[in-house]
Amino acid sequence: MSSSSTDSKIATAKTVISTIGSVAAAAMVARSVARDYLPPEFQDYLYFGLRNFINKLSRQLTMVIYEFDGFRENEIYVAVELYLAAQASPEIQRLKVTKSPSEKKINVAMEINESYTDVYNGVKFNWSLVSKKAPTREYYNHDDMNGSSSRSDKRSLELTFHRKHRDLALNEYLPFILNDVKIRKQEEKTVKLFTVDTKMMYSGLPAAWTPVNLDHPAKFATLAMDTDVKEMVMKDLDRFLQRREYYRKVGKAWKRGYLLYGPPGTGKSSLIAAMANYLNFDIYDLELTDIRSNSELRRMLVATGNRSILVVEDIDCSVELHDRADVDALKAMVREKHRRGFHDEHRVGFLNFIDGLWSSCGDERIIIFTTNRKEKLDPALLRPGRMDIHVNMSYCTPCGDPDIALGGLIEFFDVKRKENEEAKAKAEAMAMAMAKAKEQEELDAKESEKQQKIEKIEIV
Repeated sequence: MSSSSTDSKIATAKTVISTIGSVAAAAMVARSVARDYLPPEFQDYLYFGLRNFINKLSRQLTMVIYEFDGFRENEIYVAVELYLAAQASPEIQRLKVTKSPSEKKINVAMEINESYTDVYNGVKFNWSLVSKKAPTREYYNHDDMNGSSSRSDKRSLELTFHRKHRDLALNEYLPFILNDVKIRKQEEKTVKLFTVDTKMMYSGLPAAWTPVNLDHPAKFATLAMDTDVKEMVMKDLDRFLQRREYYRKVGKAWKRGYLLYGPPGTGKSSLIAAMANYLNFDIYDLELTDIRSNSELRRMLVATGNRSILVVEDIDCSVELHDRADVDALKAMVREKHRRGFHDEHRVGFLNFIDGLWSSCGDERIIIFTTNRKEKLDPALLRPGRMDIHVNMSYCTPCGDPDIALGGLIEFFDVKRKENEEAKAKAEAMAMAMAKAKEQEELDAKESEKQQKIEKIEIV
């Protein structure tokens, strides 16, 4: 009885395997015939029809997130790539490792054709990184400043999950990833200093911002300035960061203006660096004399990022923002009408960006002007709404923090002492080298003289 049952199972298995083999062979023949004889359009029609049929039977839903959206980077793709890199579980067997010369950190990312399963609120979300052999859509930009560039849909991330969790994925999971990456990027961010690339201007191309890492050590804790003024600035910065909803409620752009004025060498630049390090904001250093037109000025200002500090140093020298009642300025306007007309255009464009319609293009921005002569500036620039806080950077007084001032003085003397010791060591090393060289010359001379005497004796 048992042997007949076993024989029956074996026969059934053979039939199933034979059927599968026949179906597979028929599928291969059909596929070969379709490739050889059917038009590509009809092949695509059959392929998509079969895929749609299979998808209807499946309970899984797949979202495709391409690397680029036209010429722009896809924010979700970038965020997910950073998010998955932070997970780095043993599930991922192959990782892509990169490092930029300007960065200290080694970047890790998931490699192509790898997959990772993430769990959010008890729901499994499967991620996979896919790369096509050839893109189906490609975009070219021949007006790029670095030559022609292209974007395509070759690389993409695929998110697969159960259909019933579609709303959870769109409304909670993906926003969670975006917010998590935003916080992590801010914590790990390296503060950068952006300047206008003048090479672009001389080559006929529009000016652009170029960044370098800001390694300035200035901090409020080590800043030698009046304690009350320092605390006022720090409290104002903290208050500014916490008032996002207030600015929206009153209908104002989320920005703050600071005017730093005082004699040269009183720490205005150090205060700016301390503010940037305190807030972890990038600095955009704008030299208005490098800008050729008002439209270019507007384009450069709009290109500044959120959570940044725009700095215009020596504003009284950059453009004609002097007091309009100044007689000398009026005479200069008559003498240099053309040049002044160009600067007046800068003046209007710049003031409009500070509190005009263009001021709303961005959030969490701080604008800082520095000057040695506050009395020479146009009152239109100094009014609240443009320059909200005026900070007088004077020379150190007894009211300042004596520990910081003394610490700075001690540090100065330490640096000078080390410089003197190094200079002394170099001088001693050089003197020793010269003495050895002179001694060697004397030995060589004696040896030469001795050799000459030996030669004379041999001749005799």
